[in-house]
Amino acid sequence: MEKTRRDTTRDRERTAERGDQRGTQGKDTRGGNRRKTGFAGSREQTQCRFCRRGVKYVDYKDVETLSKLLTNRGKIYSRKRSGNCAGCQRKAKKAIKRARYMALLPFTT
Repeated sequence: MEKTRRDTTRDRERTAERGDQRGTQGKDTRGGNRRKTGFAGSREQTQCRFCRRGVKYVDYKDVETLSKLLTNRGKIYSRKRSGNCAGCQRKAKKAIKRARYMALLPFTT
């Protein structure tokens, strides 16, 4: 005899009530036992280098600081890599572009 849709729905409800789905109780669906710690984004936030110093304006003449935000090929590091916040990354980008225009920093190597 063939099972109907109603029968399969009842079976699913029964297994869900029991909580035993072939040994997957308490396990992550990706295969491992993972603990859920806190919520996403609960990691302690660190401030960027400009916010720590309380810098309001990123000076384009400060080549030493700006060169730390560039790769050896002259590309600007991403926010994730440099550790800057969004506002300071925009200020640093503008300062780097001004310094390049004034020939204080290279466009490329």
